[in-house]
Amino acid sequence: MKHFVYFSKNAATSGKAVSEDLMKAGRIDIAIHSLIQGIFLSHDFRKDVKFHFVFYGMPEPPKHIEIEVKDETIISKKDVATLIKKILYKYKEGKKIEVLPGCFIEKKSFLKVIEELAKKNSIFILDKKGEDIRKAEINRNCVFILGDHEGLPKKELKRIKQIAVPVSVGPKTYFASQTIAIVNNELDRRNI
Repeated sequence: MKHFVYFSKNAATSGKAVSEDLMKAGRIDIAIHSLIQGIFLSHDFRKDVKFHFVFYGMPEPPKHIEIEVKDETIISKKDVATLIKKILYKYKEGKKIEVLPGCFIEKKSFLKVIEELAKKNSIFILDKKGEDIRKAEINRNCVFILGDHEGLPKKELKRIKQIAVPVSVGPKTYFASQTIAIVNNELDRRNI
């Protein structure tokens, strides 16, 4: 199973806060584009990917949303904002809730999400200065960590760098969603 962990310092953490202006909701628009690149294919889905959002925006941080497409999951590219909004609305304190098949929400910190994934997976952090992804040794149980336009939290970054291999997708700085597309392409080429 492949995992993407997308961190956002400002993404809204309540359904009510996810308004029609997605930029004002802490750049949920970036999160939406990233999810689309992470799990959608032309006329199909990636069923070997779990996508994790960790949102630290107001009013109730942190929130961890996990999405894995199952046969019974109903999701479309044009309704991703509505999906995220619905998942945030269904949060219940102290519980991990399955809102829709394969779609969960809970209160969990960024570092805790990474530490739990590190128990069974190889951890990679997307970093322009990292090893070229084309040369990196990557197995089927892998996690790729990236942030929105503001990057990853400095406080947790030091700890994560102790357990993660930095990898680069190229010499330019790409949008988060483009980075995910490049990683998926590389893994597809390797049949991972």
